[in-house]
Amino acid sequence: QNVWVGRDIKSRHVPLLPLSQAAPAPMSSLALGTARDPGAATAALGILFQGLPTLTAKNPFPISHLSLPHWEPCVPLQANVINLKTFLSAVRLAHQGNDTGVLPLSPLVPAKNSDVEKPKTKMIITSRRDYPLTKSFPFSLEHLQTSYCKLARIDSRVLCLKKLRKLDLSHNHIKQLPATLGDLVCLQELDLHDNHLEAFSGALCSSGLQKSLQFLDLSQNQIQALPIEFCQLRGLVQLRLDDNALLRLPCRIGQLSRLRFLSAARNKLPFLPCDFRKLSLENLDLFGNPFEQPNPLVPNIQLKIPLTLLECAARATVNHRIPYGCHLLPSHLCKDLEVAKTCRCGSSCLSSFIQITVTMNLHHVAHTVVLVDNMGGTDAPVLCYFCSLDCYSQFLDRHLQSNG
Repeated sequence: QNVWVGRDIKSRHVPLLPLSQAAPAPMSSLALGTARDPGAATAALGILFQGLPTLTAKNPFPISHLSLPHWEPCVPLQANVINLKTFLSAVRLAHQGNDTGVLPLSPLVPAKNSDVEKPKTKMIITSRRDYPLTKSFPFSLEHLQTSYCKLARIDSRVLCLKKLRKLDLSHNHIKQLPATLGDLVCLQELDLHDNHLEAFSGALCSSGLQKSLQFLDLSQNQIQALPIEFCQLRGLVQLRLDDNALLRLPCRIGQLSRLRFLSAARNKLPFLPCDFRKLSLENLDLFGNPFEQPNPLVPNIQLKIPLTLLECAARATVNHRIPYGCHLLPSHLCKDLEVAKTCRCGSSCLSSFIQITVTMNLHHVAHTVVLVDNMGGTDAPVLCYFCSLDCYSQFLDRHLQSNG
């Protein structure tokens, strides 16, 4: 028999037990079973704090008279109004302890496949007038697109859709991302193209998105820098950062070992991080960035001699892979160790180093490379660090010999 719960008809496809045997109680229950499954469980109907009135065609579902507990979502069916009115009348009589035999309850008929509505898994909204303001989004959604809706923030109802795999919020006015977005642990694709974002939260990079997120589109926003934690999104396969105001890429971008498609065209990148060499891409687009001209003969010397005690301890910690954490060291030291620079000799350095930029052909890290400029170039400057004068001198000798 069909049971009305909330705004949907919930079908258990079951016969009714003799409701006349039900004694009045503060909480009403309905024992449910079928010919195929006679050992069905008892489902609580809730507290009938008002008598059920005679139903009319205009108001066939007086759910306001039932205080129902939370039920697991079931498939919605189209209810027969007359049969539903009879059924609810029987529930009222049984709750009052009266005989229900006078009511002509309909025989049990299994639901047809055509009567069952399949859970909605995809919804596409491309205009503000179509955006639901009073209705909830179906909890079964796996793909949701709400583009061109002039949204200034992410709807809290969207953050409750735990089955979402693809979320498209492109072409809106979103300025900030809530930390609870990271609770969508099934999310694989996130499209935030053409919004007003100025940052991407480090908390999101440390959330459940670490393992699930594979596609991220942050193009056409106002982002100047990505957080250090960004490289914790180890599942990323495709990353789009075009048309922002990026001044640098994450220094540990080489940790994105699964990344295959990267585009960061038309930003403000003067050079690429040293870790960029570790990438293994299929497609790379860095067109339209104001890359500086590398000059290894003009180093940026930040070397302090003799090394400070902090520098010596930091180098030893990283080089010998000594475990550390916020329970052992101040948090700012932990962050400094996470972004320690690596010399060409393999040793690490923290704040005492020599920095230069060298030319790298982007085909070394990508199979297909979009031209860097209108001149047809595929070279870009990459940062390079040295932990000592000796390491820099050895590099300089080799560089001069190769260009001699």
